[in-house]
Amino acid sequence: MEKEFFTEYGEASQYQIQEVVGKGSYGVVAAAIDTRTGERVAIKKINDVFEHVSDATRILREVKLLRLLRHPDVVEIKHIMLPPSRREFQDIYVVFELMESDLHQVIRANDDLTAEHYQFFLYQLLRALKYIHGANVFHRDLKPKNILANADCKLKICDFGLARVSFNDAPSAIFWTDYVATRWYRAPELCGSFFSKYTPAIDIWSIGCIFAELLTGRPLFPGKNVVHQLDIITDLLGTPSSETLSRVCLFPVPYFCFIHSQGT
Repeated sequence: MEKEFFTEYGEASQYQIQEVVGKGSYGVVAAAIDTRTGERVAIKKINDVFEHVSDATRILREVKLLRLLRHPDVVEIKHIMLPPSRREFQDIYVVFELMESDLHQVIRANDDLTAEHYQFFLYQLLRALKYIHGANVFHRDLKPKNILANADCKLKICDFGLARVSFNDAPSAIFWTDYVATRWYRAPELCGSFFSKYTPAIDIWSIGCIFAELLTGRPLFPGKNVVHQLDIITDLLGTPSSETLSRVCLFPVPYFCFIHSQGT
């Protein structure tokens, strides 16, 4: 399996591949053992990293941020395997600490979780956000699949490919966004191109949606498209006031035609 997984990387002999634990458009993730330390790790193989500039940028962003962010509730990069030739290579191997599952699978398992479990989960997520936001970083893509989990209920936030760094306390311009957050966990100010700015509150919104899904076992706002997403948000929470809209909108408030709702 090692020969199939690695492509002529000199450091490959340090790791003994155990099994493939995940596949996606980016490549493959395998569980492995570091033969020097005996530690179990996850190795993420990213195929054809330079095929698309946007993908290469996202990978570089994630690696740079995770090498700087060191916190018990943020997944840790252990090592980046260097290619034999720095001038000519296509694949990248990033070694992470190994986690057993993710919060999406925990929710789907529907085990008998107690109030203490939910409190501990929320505490870890908010503690992680406090640290991340303290470093002036917005994650921007928080969802159950981007929160890793262990059987001891330990959670760690991962996948910083869409994260951004803000260098001041002012709200960030919305136009720096290409694609932000899976729709169901996306804050209203990220739904469409008519809002002009956002703050770290976008991540807090996502955590709220995730926590509600933990409690109920189903997504809180499963929008079919951006318009439907805003509809179901206002159905539950009510229509935002003109004052609220004027603080965040790119267009004049009369531009909006919400059906008035008090919420439920």
